[in-house]
Amino acid sequence: MNPSENIKKLGLILPPAPPPAGLYKPVLVVDNFLYVSGQGCLRTDGTLIVGRVGDTLTLEEGKAAARQTALTMLSTITSHFGELNRIKRLVKTLGMVNCTPDFGDHPLVINGYSELMADVFGPEHGVGVRSAVGMMLPGGIAVEIEAMFELHK
Repeated sequence: MNPSENIKKLGLILPPAPPPAGLYKPVLVVDNFLYVSGQGCLRTDGTLIVGRVGDTLTLEEGKAAARQTALTMLSTITSHFGELNRIKRLVKTLGMVNCTPDFGDHPLVINGYSELMADVFGPEHGVGVRSAVGMMLPGGIAVEIEAMFELHK
């Protein structure tokens, strides 16, 4: 599968890559792995999707925010690392959902991210191991996701 071609075929529009919000690297390559720092749900106009799932956002709106976070991550990778075709597979995802204490469908929200990665990298290479948890997030953003990818040798 060619991730860059899949993005074009799917008609996806990547938002601008956000600048770091603190003292950290957006991406880091160690050995044969690409680590991507936590990404927020950035729209193409540069604004963030904010709100709490179970309060000001529905499950579907949270899932859409997770999908947008996937697009943000792809933008960060291309801006700070280079061509997506250098990635072999998604290995690990940590999905964080800004939600109410009684909300329990975190995995369904993070599916918005996972489904898009499967579309871009294919069902075999775009699905890895994953955690999905609820917490308070900086700036009130709806979703934050970090990931690890294996690179082609």
